Amino acid sequence: MMKLDITAINNWLGKRMFLVVLSALLIGFAMRVPDNQFIRSLLIVLFAYMTFVTSLGTSLKSFIQVMGKPWIPLWILLLIHIVTPLTAWILGNIFYVNSPEMQLGLLVAAAIPVGVTSVMWTALTQGNIPIALVAVTLDTLIVPALLPAYYKLIVGQTVTMDYTALVIQLVLMVTLPSIAGMLLYDWTGGKTVSFSKGLGGLTSKLALFVVIFFNGAFVAPAIQLSWDTLQMVAVALIMVVSAYGLGYVGSFCIPNRSRETTMAMIYSVGMRNATCGLVIAITYFSPAVAVPIALLMLFQQPIAASIPNIFKYIEEKRTLRPQEATVHLK
Repeated sequence: MMKLDITAINNWLGKRMFLVVLSALLIGFAMRVPDNQFIRSLLIVLFAYMTFVTSLGTSLKSFIQVMGKPWIPLWILLLIHIVTPLTAWILGNIFYVNSPEMQLGLLVAAAIPVGVTSVMWTALTQGNIPIALVAVTLDTLIVPALLPAYYKLIVGQTVTMDYTALVIQLVLMVTLPSIAGMLLYDWTGGKTVSFSKGLGGLTSKLALFVVIFFNGAFVAPAIQLSWDTLQMVAVALIMVVSAYGLGYVGSFCIPNRSRETTMAMIYSVGMRNATCGLVIAITYFSPAVAVPIALLMLFQQPIAASIPNIFKYIEEKRTLRPQEATVHLK
């Protein structure tokens, strides 16, 4: 009997994450799933598992080193909470001069915290995991103070949220599982890497599929086909692409930047906790405000999956240029 090579299957899926993400979204859009507490709890568990598996390839010492000199994560948070809202404000004033609700939706979308899946995508693309983990951890700490001040200053409205519950949720999804994974890595002398690249990697990708499927199913009812929606689709796409692009451009400010640092910055700046933003929009504002955030969920994961292919294309172009120059000299 032929033995099943789990690591080979995991690697095969890793090279085809765009199809995994796209199929999860399409199936989610096509199905109607009730949004209840059991599913929400399941998603927290799946997020925690993905973070745990990702952390099995990282040393706690590396995490502490980054935390001790958190200049790169702080630069990431500056780009997220200063530059991105400015971009949203500009887009709102260009495309929605007479629609304050859409402007507000873009601003709310720009203010939401770093997405937990940024850590997994950083790991999938061999990025610097400690930087991504520290960025999510620091953002978790500043969110309770930042969001109320942001909405009061920009929106002119006081938003009273259960930020304690939000922080607890993020701690359960990110902080505790990541610390547990890193401690296990150090305790086993790095032997956990084989699990994270084999069965753990495969099951975490399946967990990501389930998470995206449910998010797609939750978002679908909020999207109604119309000319305004099609315009917002284009604006949401610009927002998502510009956020990932901002992470890439921002990496040029890092001394002696490496590919690992660049990938961590791209996903940390570009990936947002759209589920959190959707809850804020639906709970405290009119339904129209939720539309831009719902559309962010439509584009974030597929574009995240396509970034490695874009990088591969760029690297191939750079490799070919010296060869072409040599040919011309001859």
